Amino acid sequence: MKLTPLGDRVVLKQLVAEETTKSGIVLPGQNKEKPQQAEVVAVGPGGVVDGKEIKMEVKVGDNVIYSKYSGTEVKLDDEEYIIVKQNDILAIIE
Repeated sequence: MKLTPLGDRVVLKQLVAEETTKSGIVLPGQNKEKPQQAEVVAVGPGGVVDGKEIKMEVKVGDNVIYSKYSGTEVKLDDEEYIIVKQNDILAIIE
């Protein structure tokens, strides 16, 4: 199954948070707060939203930082995704 966002929405897959101790032991990010970093999986077509022309500025494969309490979480084929509006994306990580 495939998610295709509409309008100015973007489908994100959250990046896994791991923490490494000083001695090099990797701790999984289970109990910590989820990071706001994600990879763009799909991008909507943009178009006219609320009377304004929306140009999509992110593309598939971009790593981004998004607003903390934004979006809708969706589970599809045992994968978790977040659907957000483009204006909830704060920055592209290069």
